[in-house]
Amino acid sequence: MANVTLIRAATLTATPWKNGGGVTREITCDPPGAGLDDFIWRISVADVNQAGPFSRFAGVDRTLVLLAGDGMVLQEESGPQHALLQPLDHHQFAGETAITATLPGGATQDFNLMVRRDLARAALNIWHNAHEHRFATETAVLFCASGSLLVHLSQHAPLILRANDAIRIDAASGLGCYITGSGALLAVELEMFTPALLRKTHD
Repeated sequence: MANVTLIRAATLTATPWKNGGGVTREITCDPPGAGLDDFIWRISVADVNQAGPFSRFAGVDRTLVLLAGDGMVLQEESGPQHALLQPLDHHQFAGETAITATLPGGATQDFNLMVRRDLARAALNIWHNAHEHRFATETAVLFCASGSLLVHLSQHAPLILRANDAIRIDAASGLGCYITGSGALLAVELEMFTPALLRKTHD
């Protein structure tokens, strides 16, 4: 049976960035309690208060989703520029990429997904209002980006999510899920690489 953990926004601990440019709140990670040097995957929310360079994470694939604010522009050192101008605009990039962020309209809040590409893979989808789904991976994280949503999971009591609340589901594979309400939900499905798949990946 799936193991379901409700994570309320009010319980998340704010940790200042080393450069003072904002704070981060970890939602969940694997393995539990891992730090920035030894996580396999990590999901967090960041309040970005000023422009500046992103921290670099070699071997990590990142997905950034704008949650609130008047936009963020990501400038790669090699030239490409990516503008996140509306809530739910998102961008995927390699963690080793040198990127500087500017804030055209001031402070923003962002959702961050980080996955070590040699150890796991992740897919992020955005669901609006009512949505039905069956999970195909061992772990899933559902994050309410806006509004209020009721999450129905097979053989579990319905759970209400409001902005920045989340649900972590372990042993999720095959579990049915139905979302009702008015809002937007970020659905992350995560799969660890098995030893056999690791060998195939590196062949």
